[in-house]
Amino acid sequence: MTEIIQIGDISIAVTRKDIKNVHLSVHPPEGHVTLSAPAGTRLEVARAYAITRLGWIREQQEKLRNQARETPREFIERESHFLWGRRHLLTVIERDTKPFVTVDHKRITLTVRPGSDHAKRASIIHEWHKNLLHEFVPALISKREPRLGVQVTAYFLQRMKTKWGSCNHRAGHIRLNTELVKKPRDLIEYVVVHEMLHLIEPTHSDRFISLLSEHFPTWREARAELNDLSLAAEEWRE
Repeated sequence: MTEIIQIGDISIAVTRKDIKNVHLSVHPPEGHVTLSAPAGTRLEVARAYAITRLGWIREQQEKLRNQARETPREFIERESHFLWGRRHLLTVIERDTKPFVTVDHKRITLTVRPGSDHAKRASIIHEWHKNLLHEFVPALISKREPRLGVQVTAYFLQRMKTKWGSCNHRAGHIRLNTELVKKPRDLIEYVVVHEMLHLIEPTHSDRFISLLSEHFPTWREARAELNDLSLAAEEWRE
């Protein structure tokens, strides 16, 4: 059960879990705040703790507000697009053939039929992104499964507005944000390992943090770098 405490203009979602320590988080992109506390913690105690961290909360929210944010992509000539953490310029070629995308070290070339609109171009790029991730992710999962001692029964790719990934530990499924294709590969691995470890420990408990530290020792740096990179525009076009 989640309860909300209000401290001035800041709302904090409080959940109680089987953990030993309090975990306070400020989440991108909007900067909403969550507090996980040990089971049995009184709401007044959680509130008092949050008050002591108000300065830190505001600092994190300010960082998110000032963080670079991608403007909506128009899929036009010489527009910047990121792939695997590197900036590429887009070239658009209109040709009466089946649409396709190619890439070299500096340029992404989108070939579309004459008159293709924004929605069509966006759809082609999104499918290309998914195909790239489908080429990359399975090997990553296979490499990590024996090390973590888990089995991923299925993975899914989809657009997510506020999460890089999620896990259904009962079904053995993980979901990954297609925006990850824009990030460096090592940061994608961090997200995959994070979600795979949720197959062992569903919550962000002390045990989960211990497992993450064991299997991805630089996770704090990876998380910080991932959240410091440009956020996707909030205007999602399906």
